[in-house]
Amino acid sequence: MGITNILTLLGGLGLFLLGMKLMSDGLEMAAGSRLKRMLEVLTSRRLLGVLVGAGTTAVIQSSSATTVMVIGFVNAGLITLNQAVGVIMGANIGTTITGVLVAINPQALAPVALLAGVVAMTFIKKKTVQHVGQIFAGLGILFLGLNTMSEAMEPLREFQPFIDMMVAFANNPFLGILAGMVFTAIIQSSSAAIGILQALAMQGAVPDVRAAIFILMGMNIGTCITAILASLSGGRNAKRAAIIHLMFNVIGTAVFVIICLLAPVDKLLALVSDNMSAQIAAMHVVFNVVTTALLLPFGNLLVKLSRKIIPGTDQEAGALTLEYLDPRILQTPPVAVAQVLREVGRMADVAGENLQTAMDALLQRDAEKAERVYEQEKLVNFLNHSITSYLVQINGLELQESDQKIIGSLFHVVNDLERIGDHAENIADDAKHSLENGCRLSDAAVEELRGMANKTMEVYRQSVEQFKSRKLTESAVEEIRAEEEAIDDLAHKLEQNHVDRLNQRQCTPESGMIFINVVTNLERVSDHATNVVYSIGSPSSSSDEVRQAMARA
Repeated sequence: MGITNILTLLGGLGLFLLGMKLMSDGLEMAAGSRLKRMLEVLTSRRLLGVLVGAGTTAVIQSSSATTVMVIGFVNAGLITLNQAVGVIMGANIGTTITGVLVAINPQALAPVALLAGVVAMTFIKKKTVQHVGQIFAGLGILFLGLNTMSEAMEPLREFQPFIDMMVAFANNPFLGILAGMVFTAIIQSSSAAIGILQALAMQGAVPDVRAAIFILMGMNIGTCITAILASLSGGRNAKRAAIIHLMFNVIGTAVFVIICLLAPVDKLLALVSDNMSAQIAAMHVVFNVVTTALLLPFGNLLVKLSRKIIPGTDQEAGALTLEYLDPRILQTPPVAVAQVLREVGRMADVAGENLQTAMDALLQRDAEKAERVYEQEKLVNFLNHSITSYLVQINGLELQESDQKIIGSLFHVVNDLERIGDHAENIADDAKHSLENGCRLSDAAVEELRGMANKTMEVYRQSVEQFKSRKLTESAVEEIRAEEEAIDDLAHKLEQNHVDRLNQRQCTPESGMIFINVVTNLERVSDHATNVVYSIGSPSSSSDEVRQAMARA
């Protein structure tokens, strides 16, 4: 095998990987919100997790990418280890689709698929059609790369040292597994590694299917290196998820080595097809499906073993952390958008709770609650900076048009929520000043502030509810707008009442200043809350009308 063959092999591998990437991106963009919903149905039902893992991997064409994404979910606390077990097992099943496509290898259709895909991507403006075209283009390039690799490896079928090595792999399972494991760990793609193995089989360079089986098992173990590396920067639960992925493949390999040594697996595979490439694809499917069936009932045991291997707990309670975001999630843009929406929703909850705590601190003259506001404000500020950083990164990804609009609006929402946090802190400052200087609000002032605070909190609650549901109705817009205008009118009325009390000497100028500050902060909170609603867009208004409404707010 000369230098020309080696360069051709590398070029073919590059085409194969490029085809996989294009097909994966096209499928992902075409799936869009459906991929989000698929991952949102994760529950404690482990079998459902298997289906979700298999479906997601079939879309993004990489078990490693799915597992890395799951590690991100676990690290962010979105799903538990018990939920992750099923998804990881399903990911191993989903990745077999690439091997099946390679086994089919319709060489005549590859150029047609490539041409059709390029035409759709280049000349048709509709995004959906472009994404489908990208899938076909990727499929065509994948097959061209496969054929190029196959032709480059043709000399190996007559290269005696290589033939001797394959025979050794067939006779010594450990050597075959080690070779597959090392090779896949190097290129970090089991789909590409198995594609190369199938290309060798197409050229007749694999004299015994048992050698291919043992190498295949090693490749399943080698693909775990990607997840392990990804988990190193995560918490203990992320590392445990990677360990579960490794245990799945190691245990499955141990079971199938015993089966292959005791049963005539080569003869059974011959019943499937006389094409060794198809036999490898079939074995890959059987390995992952059977291993999943064997280990799924013992998912809790795998979780316990992972806790034994990686003992201890993650960050201490009260630490400033993101619950729904993790860098690994950025590998799947539709999921990243869904997760950042959840994190913004969490920030809205924290800011709302802090506003209520601040009002309680003022009206109940509670210094401890005022201090709690300052502590929670640190979390609001942390979420502001962290979410904004993620928004910048997500904004640089390839997104659907609807997702681009969502990300654009979230920059403003996060800013509005941060300002609401600041207003809560301002009220806490007034509460603290009142306590330290012995200032007391009159009973009338307390009742007026309590009423305005209740109205403001109701506007805020409705705004956040609409933001989270993403289903804005005209009636909801009108109701929130009317309530916000009522709060503006109330603020003016309370300011006049304050002037009357001052004239009647029913309050001191110092306590009056606190009263005015709180009224102003509550009125501005209602403005920011209304902005959050308008960020979704009006159900019947044009974008210009929405912008005008935001300006009025």
